[in-house]
Amino acid sequence: MAKLYLQRHLKSQWNVENRFAGWVDNPLSEEGILQGQVAAEKLKNESFDIIYTSPLSRNKQTVLRILRLLEGKYPIFQYCEGKMKDWGSFEGPENHIPVIVAEELNERYYGKLQGLNKEEVKKTFGEDQVHLWRRSYDVAPPEGESLKDTFSRVIPFFEKNIEKDLKNGKDVLIVSSGNALRSIVKKIENISDKEIINFEIDFGGTIKYEFDGKDYKKLQ
Repeated sequence: MAKLYLQRHLKSQWNVENRFAGWVDNPLSEEGILQGQVAAEKLKNESFDIIYTSPLSRNKQTVLRILRLLEGKYPIFQYCEGKMKDWGSFEGPENHIPVIVAEELNERYYGKLQGLNKEEVKKTFGEDQVHLWRRSYDVAPPEGESLKDTFSRVIPFFEKNIEKDLKNGKDVLIVSSGNALRSIVKKIENISDKEIINFEIDFGGTIKYEFDGKDYKKLQ
């Protein structure tokens, strides 16, 4: 059976500063870089045929940190759009792992909240409102995406590309941000709109599934 690994990115600089990041492309923090050793050790005995991630630096840097201990193969990033897609194509060595970079796997867009400190936003709007913006399914932050909006962006890409690879027997690793991964888990575990508010993956956390071509079985 094919295996699917969901890996949340390591802690970014704006995670350390407690800011809403969304689509702002901030890098890994020093703490996140140190986390990478633990994540790499956890995955070093696993094998991946293909990796998917987003253009955000914190996700691509996480890919590089966690693959450091894999022997014999290295990642090559392949983009889904623009000149990087056309001009970054190649024919050549097979001793690499393709890393497909897709904007559809970005974090949810936090709109007017991006860059703001989360504690300051709580003081302005109230803790309950901020909790709804961050964890509910269909309540969007000002001019941003709800999880429902993110789900509508992520899942069609997942079904068209990633699930196709799984059905072809490939072992797939997805390295992405919290709400993109929450969307995928909601789909494959059939979590209700109400219950998804209670689900989160820690920074650097991994979830592993087996896929038999029809159903997913959670392994950890």
